[in-house]
Amino acid sequence: MSNSKPDLVLDENGICSACLNYEKRIIVNWEERKRDLENILEKYKKNNKGSWDCIVPVSGGKDSTYQVIKILELGLNPLCVTSTTCDESILGRKNILNLRNLGVDHVQMSPNPIIRAKLNRIGLTQVGDISWPEHVGIFTIPVRAAVQFKVPLIIWGENSQNEYGGPAAASTKNVLNREWLEEYGGLLGLRVSDLTEIDGIESKHLINYRYPSDEELQEVGVTGLFLGHYLPWDGLSNAKIAEANGFSTFDKNVEGSMVNYENLDNYQTGIHDYFKFLKFGFGRVTDLACLYIRRGRLSREDGLSVVKKEDGKFPWTYLGKELEEIIKPMDMSIKEFIKICDRFTNKKLFLKDSSGNLIKDESGNLTKINYDNL
Repeated sequence: MSNSKPDLVLDENGICSACLNYEKRIIVNWEERKRDLENILEKYKKNNKGSWDCIVPVSGGKDSTYQVIKILELGLNPLCVTSTTCDESILGRKNILNLRNLGVDHVQMSPNPIIRAKLNRIGLTQVGDISWPEHVGIFTIPVRAAVQFKVPLIIWGENSQNEYGGPAAASTKNVLNREWLEEYGGLLGLRVSDLTEIDGIESKHLINYRYPSDEELQEVGVTGLFLGHYLPWDGLSNAKIAEANGFSTFDKNVEGSMVNYENLDNYQTGIHDYFKFLKFGFGRVTDLACLYIRRGRLSREDGLSVVKKEDGKFPWTYLGKELEEIIKPMDMSIKEFIKICDRFTNKKLFLKDSSGNLIKDESGNLTKINYDNL
């Protein structure tokens, strides 16, 4: 993993915080952690006043499907809450319906698509992240639901700072709150309050993207915990358990990835992952290869090979949908999209010609100067 990754910490031996976090799992008493979880859940069940036991944010992906399976096994009656993805795929809709049919109550908030397209464009052009509004909504809409339905406990999945590397204080937290969201929730320095009066967007259009007030949270006693703190978290095993319960995968490896079982709900995800590659020199393939190497499923040599072959390809398609159609709601052309790509590219990381211009192959792909990160 490259030290260009934001919030990643390398120790004096050059070992990253994600690897160090994973090594600590060996000494964790997972049976004790599970008992802790059961005790917490029992307390909330006892205090339940005729409502749901907890809120589970779900996208319909393999992780949230696994979450629901485990929550049902633990005997809870959850309300599953979905913040609708920006450009929902056919496969994503199918998996949401499958998750619902596991036997849960489910509500879905679908924000105004006209405003959403404007926010996608703002996110892409201002901070290089088309998925900015989606990432905000993932963390605000379930919390707003907790306040509205007066269900204090929210059960999230993994702590990404622990799984992928981040500051020690964040990686060891087992709860998600406003502080975590503002620091690590993907806001990239762009606040919701910054958006009013841009392209006709008003405060009334941003209700879904605002975190509830401290007073509202305190009135209900809203808190959140990471299931991955109490149960061993592993994307591949989550996918296999989800598949055994009706979850559907793509018919080949997803573009910009090395697997067929994740990021299946949103056609814009390929653009999001590509911009990560442009900014930091690594994409989703690197993330996955590191997870596999860490768990002994892949050698570092083979990981480097697959990263060189698959990571950071220009996102002409995603889940089979053409780029031109994906960016159409933003009123954007391919030519404008490429200009935005070039503007956000960290040119220190990629090959350039003698004039300092980025070298691209016939498909528009860049070549990293240093793939092994040494």
